[in-house]
Amino acid sequence: MPSQEHGKLASSRPANPARGEAAVRVGGADLVLRPSFAALVAAEQELGPLFALVERAASGALGIGELVALFWHCLAARPEGLTREAFGEGVAAGGLAKATPALRVLLGQILGGR
Repeated sequence: MPSQEHGKLASSRPANPARGEAAVRVGGADLVLRPSFAALVAAEQELGPLFALVERAASGALGIGELVALFWHCLAARPEGLTREAFGEGVAAGGLAKATPALRVLLGQILGGR
């Protein structure tokens, strides 16, 4: 599991695209996002139907809170001490343009499966 080193998150293993994984850079570390069934169910319980989420994303109406929630639920491993608020701040600090490739991968997995 990643740990914090000198105020930055330590990177874990790289994302495996063959498993439908993506990575998002937060606090200087690449965190692996894995859209497992359990992760997507948890995201859907919080955000509502995932197909509606995909539609909002396609129309440019996906909010940053929704993006962070989806990413949070899909984290393969949460670094010790990382709070959702700090994670959200890290995603926002990295910029939406840098988060978009990971979002595309997750949305593709929601629509197409593995």
